[in-house]
Amino acid sequence: MELSMANVLAHLSSILIPAVIFFVIGYGWIHKCNLYDDFINGAADGLKTVVGIVPTLIGLMMAVGILRGSGLLDLPGKLLQKYAADSSISGMFPEFFPLIFIRLFSSSAATGLVLDIFKTYGTDSLAGRITSILMSCTETCFYTMSVYFMTARVSKSRYTLAGALLSTAVGVVMSVLLAYLM
Repeated sequence: MELSMANVLAHLSSILIPAVIFFVIGYGWIHKCNLYDDFINGAADGLKTVVGIVPTLIGLMMAVGILRGSGLLDLPGKLLQKYAADSSISGMFPEFFPLIFIRLFSSSAATGLVLDIFKTYGTDSLAGRITSILMSCTETCFYTMSVYFMTARVSKSRYTLAGALLSTAVGVVMSVLLAYLM
């Protein structure tokens, strides 16, 4: 029987999940907590949170869908693609610009672009590695901010957007550098 790392991790996760469940039940039993009531209260609080977030999610998804359908979301990427084709930006394939821009708004839309890059260049190519790292170290800033700020009822975001955009820029640069080092 060959023990590969994937095999070990698969068995480890099948053991850890029940272990965590039994730990929670045991902890509640030892401390004489009413686990069922705590579970029901937590589920009710979670449902209230979901109900509070849903309008924001629907609005954001509709806005991204409308912008994608109209082509407006692809416009900045296409403008930057033209610049990248005319210059010699090291390591930046023209397809990255729409990916970087769309990633700020929608992870699922960015995943579609990632699949296109994988089909064009391959998953093990330099472009494939950069794309994979880029998706791992950047965030859907506008989506995240709208959901979290709406849930927490934050009205003044101060420097959140600037910090998120700066971290995305650093993530893009580091994606290229790390892919070259691999």
